[in-house]
This record gives sequence, C-alpha cells and structure tokens, in this order.
Amino acid sequence: MSLKIQRNDTVRVIAGTDKSDKDHRVLRVLSDENRVLVEHVRMIKKNVRPNPQRNIKGGIAEQEAPIHISNVALVCPSCGPTRVGFKFEGDKKVRVCKKCGQTLATKKK
Repeated sequence: MSLKIQRNDTVRVIAGTDKSDKDHRVLRVLSDENRVLVEHVRMIKKNVRPNPQRNIKGGIAEQEAPIHISNVALVCPSCGPTRVGFKFEGDKKVRVCKKCGQTLATKKK
C-alpha cells in the first residue's frame, strides 16, 4: 500500500496529546508500522550511555517517538489540512488535494 504522507511533508497533528494548530515536518515514515516521526511531536526522554569511541556524551536525551499516521493530516499550501487522493497525469501518479484539487509535490526517485 502506498502511503499518502512522505518524508519532508508538512503535516498537522489532528488527534492525541500533541494536537495543535501548528504545522510540523515529517522526519521519517515507518511504512510497515503505519507510523511517522514528526519534528517536535511526542517527545520522549531517553537515557544515553557515554561512548568515548564515538564521541557521545552520556545523559538524558530527548527525541521524537513515532505517531500513528491516522493522527496527522497533510497540509496543502493553499487550503490547509486536507485529505489526499491520487491522479494519473500522463504516465505519472501524483498526489492531489481533495479540497482544492491542486497537485502536491512528490519526492523524486
């Protein structure tokens, strides 16, 4: 199944404890788990052991935890958070905003 959200997309959290009106960037898509890592959303604290060989200092580090893909909505540049559809333009499959019909940028392979 192709996911409608890709890396570096702008999304808005629509459910959960981090729900807000702010837009965030997708850092990573975990397609087999249907989850995404979103910048500054669902921050957790992790204990890190020092490793002198890799020049890593120990302590408590904060990092993002995955959030389910159904809890985020893709943000269209012209009309805001929206659902995503697909359309064929010639031989290419492109993502389309369901509200305004504008094509959304896709990553190049």
